Amino acid sequence: MTDQEWLADRFEDQRPHLRAVAYRMLGSVSEADDAVQEAWIRLSRTDADGIGNLRAWLTTVVARVCLHTLRSRRTRRETDLETHLPDPILSDQNGVDPEQEVLIGDSVGLALQVGLDTLSPPERVAFVLHDVFGVPFDEIAPIVGRTPTAARQLASRARRRVRGAPKPDVDLDRQWAVVDAFLAASRAGDFDRLVAVLDPDVVLRSDYGAARPGLASVRHGAQAVAQGALTFRRFGETASRVLVNGVPGAVAWKPDGSPFAVGAITVRGGKIVAIDILADPNRLRELDLTVVTR
Repeated sequence: MTDQEWLADRFEDQRPHLRAVAYRMLGSVSEADDAVQEAWIRLSRTDADGIGNLRAWLTTVVARVCLHTLRSRRTRRETDLETHLPDPILSDQNGVDPEQEVLIGDSVGLALQVGLDTLSPPERVAFVLHDVFGVPFDEIAPIVGRTPTAARQLASRARRRVRGAPKPDVDLDRQWAVVDAFLAASRAGDFDRLVAVLDPDVVLRSDYGAARPGLASVRHGAQAVAQGALTFRRFGETASRVLVNGVPGAVAWKPDGSPFAVGAITVRGGKIVAIDILADPNRLRELDLTVVTR
């Protein structure tokens, strides 16, 4: 085995961790893969003998690449931050496979990823590195260009801002029971039953992408969300169960068999507190829907 082959093997061992770091920071699978590939390019051009801790070195490189991406993205996408959704990670309705579990973490849910989008780039990097992956602040500081104390403050601010992001109940079966009741009420056109399973402060966020920006919206409150569910009742009739970032969700289909939307439904305290719907046709075409049972 050549030195380059040996180095490539060691890099592959770290790839799942690096993809998880990049996905949490960027919320985009393709951009996460690009960040990981950039880390490999830089490693392949570096004298690896001088790297004491390869995992830490690669994590730093990926974090720097992600920070640059986030700053570039911030200048391009100020107008749709409220409705833009991260890339969903779809799994079989019965559970998340080990590789995906590394990528999304323990029931992170799409709602928390949405919350991360509200952070400034340095806040997001500091929060993800420290709170999710346990990187110490003295290692985060040079990445974000701050002192360790300032990096700690960045993570603290981020923590306060994402604290309101709804965390799903632990019991998946109970979550599914609530989601199934919601879908059944939607199919039946039963407004009162819909309201009954919704938290009074539920938020529904829909992302239709750049092709249909006028349709993107955020609805607040059980009444408004229930009315929205009735509006798209015909798509609920074809919905298939699927896990979306570890929480119950559904794929709604068009008559031609193509996906109309993917929805993640966050259940907290036995009520639906968030519904996040991706209906961007361009991004839907990129999803792996083989895990969905129709």
